[in-house]
Amino acid sequence: MRSRTPDRLCAEAVELARDAAVEAARPQPIGAYLGAVAEGDRLVTHLFESQDPGYRGWRWSVTVARASRAKNVTVDEVALTPGPSSLLAPDWVPWSERLRPGDLGPGDLLPSEPDDPRLEPGYVPDAVEEEATGPVAAPAAAGEPAADEAGPEAAAVTGADAAGAVPDRATIAAVAGELGLTRPRVLSRLGLSEAAERWEEQYGPRTPMAQSAPASCVTCGFLVPVAGSLRRSFGVCGNEFSPADGHVVALDYGCGAHSEAARVPTPPPPPQPVIDHVSPDPL
Repeated sequence: MRSRTPDRLCAEAVELARDAAVEAARPQPIGAYLGAVAEGDRLVTHLFESQDPGYRGWRWSVTVARASRAKNVTVDEVALTPGPSSLLAPDWVPWSERLRPGDLGPGDLLPSEPDDPRLEPGYVPDAVEEEATGPVAAPAAAGEPAADEAGPEAAAVTGADAAGAVPDRATIAAVAGELGLTRPRVLSRLGLSEAAERWEEQYGPRTPMAQSAPASCVTCGFLVPVAGSLRRSFGVCGNEFSPADGHVVALDYGCGAHSEAARVPTPPPPPQPVIDHVSPDPL
């Protein structure tokens, strides 16, 4: 516990502390004496203003001490410490929290956490389920007839085996493949929601472009549909003249390049030629 009253001999050792601070701060000078702080029994820290341009507001702290029943004061520690008005570095933030969209460059790798809330387990069929769909027929060995040339008995055996096999479309793996779930991890409901919010913020109905559009993307011929649960809300723009070309757009987004927004006016047909059948043409 710190003593309220500094030790007298340690508190009077200002010049000893100044010499130690000057030696540590060289070649930069030190400033005015700022006072002393009692750190404990016979342990006092003297503070001097730092004149280093790169450490404005910092202080040189020189801690002096003496042994019990001794009158000789010695320097215990010299350090440059921040003061109340010093400029400090911001608190350390993990790299995963410092990343922002657009920070990833060519060749960079961004691993996702195993418990990333934006992802959830997908479906990867194992070897047992792959065998349930039926083994792949091996090619006939040299000198043996093929299945279609072996006669009706071999065909009957093959048909019996095929009758017990499970059709590919009846397996969980086939259904997962159609739904696009045959990956180790897929987007969770949170990941889908965050993606939809980002896309709608940039190419959604509340943007100035959509507010002034003559029609929405849901009726545009340049809209490329997407698969999955987001197909009812989003698509991809395929119009090279649109500001959203190649981007995911909300179906209620719109722009002036809508395929049905304006029709190219057709020129009026030329008038029929007038033929004078009454008066003769002058020669």
